[in-house]
Amino acid sequence: MLPIIRRAIILAGILVTGPTFAGESIAPKGVVELFTSQGCSSCPPADAALKQLIRQGDVVALSYHVDYWNYLGWTDTLSSKANTERQYGYAQSLGRSGVYTPQAVINGRDHVKGTELATINSTIDALKLEGHGLSVPVKARMHGKEIEIEIGAGLGEAEVVVAYFTKQQSVEVSKGENAGKTMEYWHSVYDVQSVGMWNGKAMKLSLPGKFMGKWKKDGCAILLQASGPAGEPAAIIGATVLMAGHKRY
Repeated sequence: MLPIIRRAIILAGILVTGPTFAGESIAPKGVVELFTSQGCSSCPPADAALKQLIRQGDVVALSYHVDYWNYLGWTDTLSSKANTERQYGYAQSLGRSGVYTPQAVINGRDHVKGTELATINSTIDALKLEGHGLSVPVKARMHGKEIEIEIGAGLGEAEVVVAYFTKQQSVEVSKGENAGKTMEYWHSVYDVQSVGMWNGKAMKLSLPGKFMGKWKKDGCAILLQASGPAGEPAAIIGATVLMAGHKRY
């Protein structure tokens, strides 16, 4: 998936028995990836909708801050080129000529306006009925200094992608379209890595302790995601969220 996702080396093997795990992942009904910006006046309602999705507790909800609105006078403190590349990658896989904010990409297969909470939920349900839901079970848990990932059997091939995020943070915006506002952001992604390949067979992975430093910012999502011809992100067929320690909403 390069350059959209930075690759990392992992250790794969059979899980071993041991002490109780510190965290256990959820089994969601869909994945929502919101592309947003602190410099976008129409984005705050979408950021609030994402918070509601997280509170629902039945979806993987992630926020990606893009950098192409920074020229308006305020540099988004959470934005990155990588997030923008991911959105443009989706534009390519979805057959679109451009991107917009706030955009919610659902299961890597469809998109709607990020402010439309009811439409987001109905799209998740519709994709499931069409056979485009999360068909492959994905589980993750913390064991000591490792993240252990377990993926079920299914059809096709996909990458095992880990998106690290910050649970919640507030930002005071002093310039641009949202000047004077204190913005609240949830599940803002700051790093995305491809950590392995899945070929349809059940598998288990262990993410070494050297990557656990990323947990200082609260959690990660594990996505089982197909790629397009040029490595662009495409359909997500399995996913889960794992929070550091015992943090719950």
